[in-house]
Order: sequence, then C-alpha cells, then structure tokens
Amino acid sequence: MIRLLLTLVFLLPACTAAVPARAEFETQATSAYVVDLTTGTVLLNKNADIPLPPASMSKLMTVYMLFEALRDNPNVSLDTRFGVSTKAREMGGSTMFLNERDRPTVDELLHGIIVQSGNDATVVVAEGLAGTEDAFARLMNQRAQDLGMTQSTFANASGWPNPIHRMSTHDLAVLATHIIEDFPEYYGYFSIPEWDFDGRAPQNRFNRNPLLGLGIGADGLKTGHTSEAGYGLVGSAMQGDRRIVFVMSGLPSAESRAEEGERIVSWAFRQFVKTDLLEKGQKVAAAPVWMGDVQEIGLVAPEDASVLVPAINLGEMTATVEFTGPLEAPIAAGEPVADLVVRREGLPDAHIPLVSDRDVIRGGFVPRVRTATNVLAQKLIGQVQGLF
Repeated sequence: MIRLLLTLVFLLPACTAAVPARAEFETQATSAYVVDLTTGTVLLNKNADIPLPPASMSKLMTVYMLFEALRDNPNVSLDTRFGVSTKAREMGGSTMFLNERDRPTVDELLHGIIVQSGNDATVVVAEGLAGTEDAFARLMNQRAQDLGMTQSTFANASGWPNPIHRMSTHDLAVLATHIIEDFPEYYGYFSIPEWDFDGRAPQNRFNRNPLLGLGIGADGLKTGHTSEAGYGLVGSAMQGDRRIVFVMSGLPSAESRAEEGERIVSWAFRQFVKTDLLEKGQKVAAAPVWMGDVQEIGLVAPEDASVLVPAINLGEMTATVEFTGPLEAPIAAGEPVADLVVRREGLPDAHIPLVSDRDVIRGGFVPRVRTATNVLAQKLIGQVQGLF
C-alpha cells in the first residue's frame, strides 16, 4: 500500500473589486490568534500556544461550565438561587457587590460575570456547583483537557492572579468556539451592553467589550486585565455568513485593546473572502480498489465545501487528493477514504475529507484471480527488468 497523490488545479473567478494587497496583521499584542470559524481557517497565530496570565478572560471557562450545568444538571436552571459566602463577598476587583444575605439566581450571576466581570459572582458559581472554589478549579482543569485545551491550568474561577493560572490565546479561542457552537441559546448574554444587580454598582454596569455597538458584527465575548496580564480580549464577530473568533493578550492599554480589536475584525473580513469549492456528492477523483467487487470508486464530497482565499488572489489554487491506495475492500458508501488538500497563497492548507461514492464488498473468486494475476504480472515485469 502506498500513499497516492493526484494534483488538481482550481480556477476561480478573478476579483473585480479594487482591494489593497494583503499584508500580515501586525499587532502590539504579546500573543494573538484569529480563526475563521466558517471555514476553520487560521488567519493569525502569534505566540498562540504559550501559556500566559489570562486575567478575567478565563471567566469564560466558569461560564462554560455553568452552561453545561444548565444543560446536564436537572437541579440547575436559570431560576436556581445560589448562596453567597464570605469569601465571595470579600473578593476584590470587579464585583456585583454581593453579600451573605443575597441569593442571586443563575441568570443574575451570568449577567454579573459576563457584563460586570464580577469576581464575587464566579466564586458563588464555583461554590454552588462544586462546594469549594478549589474543587471547582480541579473540575475546570479536567474539563479543559477534555475540550482539547492543552495549554491551560486553572487555580480559581475568576482569573485572579496566580502563578499556576495560565491559558494560551489558542486555548481561549477553542473555548470561545465551544461556547458559540455548544450553547447558542445562551450566547446572547455576551452582547448585553449594560446591567446592574439591584442598583448596587451603577459605575460597573457597562459591558467592557469595546467593540459592541460599533456596527461591525461584534457580539462577544470577554475582556481581561491585570497588571501582570496587560489588556486582553476574546472576541467574535459575524458579517454575512462568516464568523471569526479572535484573541489578543498583553496589550498596553484599554485604548490599544479597542483599536487592535476593531482593526482585527476589519482585516479578517476585508482581506479574505469565502469561495464555494465543492457541492455535496461532487466527484473529485477516482481511486483503485484492492480485492473488491469493483476495481475503483469515486471520491466525492460528503457535503458542500468552501474555502477562504486572499481577496486579491482569487485566481489559481492547487489541490492534491491524498489517500493510501489501492483502497482495500470492504468499503462503505460515505466512508472517509481520502483528503483533498487545498493550497492557497499565504494561508495554511485546507483539508477537506472525501468519501466513497458506493459500497464495495470484498470480492469472490473472480476479483481474487484478477488481483493475483495483477500481482504476478508485476513480479514478472520486475524479473524481466532485472535482466537488463
């Protein structure tokens, strides 16, 4: 069995709009990551796998686990009330100004964490779900590994400075993607512009996300800031049928965070365009079959497939069909058997799975004789060539 390659060329319509030449995005951020969720294309990766202090951006993990509890725990609903401990009340930084007499609902706590960035609210959630914040942090670490967040370690629920508490911008993007895709019913919390618990913190009622309300499609997710971490933002924006997720960490000021965030959104949507490449069921190539009732199968797209390309370079891109062949029977219709690897200027390769267009059963006597004959013929050719 050998790895077989078939190179194809796709010609796309030329771009008629006057678009400036694409340049790599330059940012002041210590670490940054941008991904186009619609096509899965990574647009920017700057030190994205280095664990860094995440500050309040790590509250997204607490929120995600609370969303999971709402989905999976019959004893937790938006109306469920949690008690407030002295530890929660004594939390510094941004708070909801909760006290031990309060019994906030899960809905109120989500507002308090997402809009007000309440450190006290995260402790209330941690203790309400796991008994103690330490126990909740252990659950956070376990769940992060399950989600594929390999550069994250949690010491608390709020992002309060701790030498152990670290996340990479890549992991934050993975987490944001899970929130968007796993819990669309709750995602609206992230675009709430202001909220105050019982009128206690009017000065802290505004959502810190500087991109909300700018008319650029931004609708989430969370800011963060400490002296150690600098200023950061986990953001998402949607324009047309495209959605991006972006993360920045280590910026020098709130003003630079706002400016860089808006520039990233503009760059991601203006410098790249989505183009349709394959239709569901479209045959891309054929592959030989070993020991089957047919000698070859069609390699087809299991669903419509699109790719992202630079806006100024819509002309030519190359694609290679890769599979280990010949493919051995039996093979089921719809079974993934090959990859279409698309190469574009200035972007990572796109990998699109291709599947078999039919069922192939393992052959009987005739296919076995045919296969044996082919093998014998190859051996004889090799012997004859060896005489010269």
